[in-house]
Amino acid sequence: MDTQAPTDAAVRDRAEAHLRALVGSPDATLYDDQWAAIAALVVDRRRALVVQRTGWGKSAVYFVATLLLREQGSGPTVIISPLLALMRNQIAAAERAGIRAVTVNSTNMEQWDEVHRSIAAGEVDVLLVSPERLNNPGFRDEVLPRLAATCGLLVVDEAHCISDWGHDFRPDYRRIRTLLRELPDGIPVLATTATANQRVTDDVAEQLSSAERVSGDAKANKFPEVASRRAAGPGGETLVLRGSLDRASLRLGVVRLRTAEQRLAWLADHLAEQPGSGIVYCLTVAATQEVAGYLRSRGHRVAAYSGQTEQTERLALEQALVDGEVKALVATSALGMGFDAALGFVVNLGAPDSPVAYYQQVGRAGRGTVDDATVVLLPATEDRDIWAYFASLAFPREELVRETLAVLTEEGRALSTAALEPRVDLSRSRLETMLKVLDVDGAVRRVKGGWEATGRPWEYDAERYARVAAARKAEQQSMLDYLATDECRMRYLRRQLDDPAIVPSVAAAQADPEWRCGRCDNCGGLDLSTEVSQAAVAEAADRIARPGVPIEPRKLWPTGLAAIGVSRSGRIKQPAEEGRAIARLTDLGHGAALRGLFAADAEDGPVPDSLARAMVAMLQDWQPKVDAIVVAESERKPALTADLAAGLSRFLRIPVAGRWAVVDLAVGPDRGATNSAQRVAAVSRRCALQLDDPAAVRDARVLLVDDRLVTGWSLTLGAEALHEAGAAAVLPLTLGVNA
Repeated sequence: MDTQAPTDAAVRDRAEAHLRALVGSPDATLYDDQWAAIAALVVDRRRALVVQRTGWGKSAVYFVATLLLREQGSGPTVIISPLLALMRNQIAAAERAGIRAVTVNSTNMEQWDEVHRSIAAGEVDVLLVSPERLNNPGFRDEVLPRLAATCGLLVVDEAHCISDWGHDFRPDYRRIRTLLRELPDGIPVLATTATANQRVTDDVAEQLSSAERVSGDAKANKFPEVASRRAAGPGGETLVLRGSLDRASLRLGVVRLRTAEQRLAWLADHLAEQPGSGIVYCLTVAATQEVAGYLRSRGHRVAAYSGQTEQTERLALEQALVDGEVKALVATSALGMGFDAALGFVVNLGAPDSPVAYYQQVGRAGRGTVDDATVVLLPATEDRDIWAYFASLAFPREELVRETLAVLTEEGRALSTAALEPRVDLSRSRLETMLKVLDVDGAVRRVKGGWEATGRPWEYDAERYARVAAARKAEQQSMLDYLATDECRMRYLRRQLDDPAIVPSVAAAQADPEWRCGRCDNCGGLDLSTEVSQAAVAEAADRIARPGVPIEPRKLWPTGLAAIGVSRSGRIKQPAEEGRAIARLTDLGHGAALRGLFAADAEDGPVPDSLARAMVAMLQDWQPKVDAIVVAESERKPALTADLAAGLSRFLRIPVAGRWAVVDLAVGPDRGATNSAQRVAAVSRRCALQLDDPAAVRDARVLLVDDRLVTGWSLTLGAEALHEAGAAAVLPLTLGVNA
């Protein structure tokens, strides 16, 4: 029922006129919640959080509000958007409605001055910026204050990224709170997301509310509906609009198959049956390449897509999928938020680590003109190993944070991430993420030239980090429960997201305890065959059993080694040649055996027969021309490495000439494992070359053998030592590669 005062009917009529231009439909009308959000922004100049399903029309809210505000003389809308793909879609949608939209991001630096001039001249209606821009010193100190003073509406898209409870937390988003505090009174703010449970919703709403500067003479609210909804929000300040998360176009199902080759075979046998074009999601970059290669060999038009795909190729692949020129993109979650196309299916080869993340991915299907889309999950036993790996990249331990702050304090000047990296035992990506969190917390500040300590006190919130880790573990169990449930699958996902139409504790008056989608495999609306042809299984087995992963040699020393007393820099004078490993630990085939072999509780012993056979097959394919073997000693797996070297010696009929030996047990085997400079320093102390017969390696091609490759620096330093001992060439060989 329309509860708006009659005097506001003209505003709604104008809003719906803009909506019709935006969507290209002469009879389009606003949903009640769309109008409630627009009214809150345009009339009340409030802050609102909209949690609605993908395809609901959240972008229509901020584009229509933009047009109404611009008609009233307000400044441009600033949209904080996390992905370039999302920005491209938003700009295209804006242009269809006659909205002048521009972007400032890392790929168009040459256009920034022109964009800023256009904004100053009043020629821009919408400016899209990435959250990373908010912490760029020049943008933060020079551009952002002007934007904050002149913008007419601030939009935070994919707002679940603000919350560290969210499935895709991004530290740069935390800076939005600072921006919110700097906004003049009366500037409306809209946050939107499709994937937020109640805890994330409350956290984001609280952040919006706590940063709000409420004017003493704020305009009285004229919308009873808005007033009643606002009262339900945390603190009574942020209007929270949560709707049903049902996706009526999606048919959800799970196909449980025992082996990796069966899952690949199912995909090859049934991909052509899926409607239209779609996405095959994998958990790792390596899997996208492996699966795409196999599907192409079976005659399917597919391509691999990940965060490592070059930007121009990404654009071309996205367009090929939109145009139906490929059946599927085999992708990581990099093809996620913001990619908008009319896709007929999503298949997940491996389960994401939470129902919320899964809902985000399956939401790519069944949009636009697609009324019936198939969603299939093919879970694997190795999924939990991959989840554990990504969980290990969480916020660092307190001692590492304190160590970083101490280095910056003692230095007394700004240090770049590259200069700081050698002095802290963290990978560059984890170090960068940690510094962004510390920046938001006020302990460090990003300035031109790097990062500097502020001297402000900082507390390590161990309790919160522990709660977040516990929440992540509970979400993983919920994903496992999804696989086994006999409940309606869409109901299960909606319940995990605290959908107010499903969960009584969230909105008892709206909840329907009997609701079923009627479309999923548990409801009888989707019948998924588990049959796969024997020929397909055999071909898939042959594909994933084929051993051999190249080991690319390191070519450059890490920067900053001199700062920690290591006299190496620049290009490595005599690098190793390209080597080989049987497989990555994340691979579909031999990866399972390797994960078991290197599990924390696995016993030391000889090379398992299956991996020994794989090693022989790989050597027969590779055919390295080598004269001697040097084995890297292992403190944890001495029997494994000794047996590997002895077996290679017998098969290749060449001697084991020496060891890349552990000579300093005080340096632990994992010292510096996440940081290149620290690792070089640790291995330089820990290991030394010991040769039984120095003449055996002089002018020889040497096979440098290790159990697995983690960082590559131990093999690099071993190769350097062998070259100094007179070796003509060094070829690394390992059983496995960590990633």
